[in-house]
Amino acid sequence: MKAFVLRSYGSPDALELTTLDRPVPGRGDVLVRVRATSVQPYDWHLMRGEPRVSRLMGGPLGVRRPKISILGADVAGQVEAVGEGVTEFRPGDEVYAMSKQGGFGQYALVRADELAPKPENLTFEQAAAVPLAANTALIALRDRAPVQPGQSVLVIGASGGVGTFGVQIAKAFGAQVTGVCGPRNVDLVRSIGADDVVDYAKEDFTRRGRRYDVVLDCAGSHSALACRRVMTRKGTYVVVGGKGGRWLRPMPHVVAAPLLSLFVSQTMTTADVVGCTENKRNLLALTELIEAGKVTPVIDRTYPFEEIPAAVRYQEMGHASGKVVVKI
Repeated sequence: MKAFVLRSYGSPDALELTTLDRPVPGRGDVLVRVRATSVQPYDWHLMRGEPRVSRLMGGPLGVRRPKISILGADVAGQVEAVGEGVTEFRPGDEVYAMSKQGGFGQYALVRADELAPKPENLTFEQAAAVPLAANTALIALRDRAPVQPGQSVLVIGASGGVGTFGVQIAKAFGAQVTGVCGPRNVDLVRSIGADDVVDYAKEDFTRRGRRYDVVLDCAGSHSALACRRVMTRKGTYVVVGGKGGRWLRPMPHVVAAPLLSLFVSQTMTTADVVGCTENKRNLLALTELIEAGKVTPVIDRTYPFEEIPAAVRYQEMGHASGKVVVKI
């Protein structure tokens, strides 16, 4: 099979297109013929090994080189073969998953307990836009908040990968949603269900005088302390990301929320999708919302497999509206 392999930290040029042996599924594994994947911050953070302090904390980042050689956390495709003990899937089944690795290759091994049937009303490209980003938004708004009908929800970074899902999931839960985005994405955020949209180029959302029951922060443009100004007394603030940096960021921004929660009346927390063990259950819940027409992936650009480095380079610029997808 062909795959883009990462042998050392670096720019998108470090992704080397090479030919590898096709993986063989072991017990509990499913070999998926990848039809599409997506590119997101998780991938290029691993590619660059940043923030560098993360290399000392275990996980997928090694001190000198990455532990994951084939990036691509999102996978959508067809079952090619199954390992011993797998009875739920059979060759030809259309599936999708958050595999944490492997999407940048023509085949990927996925644990059967992380794999779910692809939503029937989505193409492979649309399905590949869902797993990590939508899972993050779901965990934030269902598990960390959780959002109740009639509540007010503010989504900061509403035009990004997680943000576009956050707006739609909050609406599906019956909330009144306000999205914060740049001027070129105001119409987009309104079109996916936001009741109100704040153009950050014209207005500072922390000084509007409005308060929200839930704040989903996908951008990290303001400190957790500043975001408290727009929260109700018992509101919940969930941070899922922030501006990256070479050494520490966005870790200080992410860590600040739970620390601040110790001293205030509001709940300040994070949503860790990478460490989640309920990915399959979450994908099944997302499939229900998608097939009911309540959630639809927003795709900015689609690249061919051979242009994965270009897709990563574009996503890394931070201007994508929704998701960047790769067709394989």
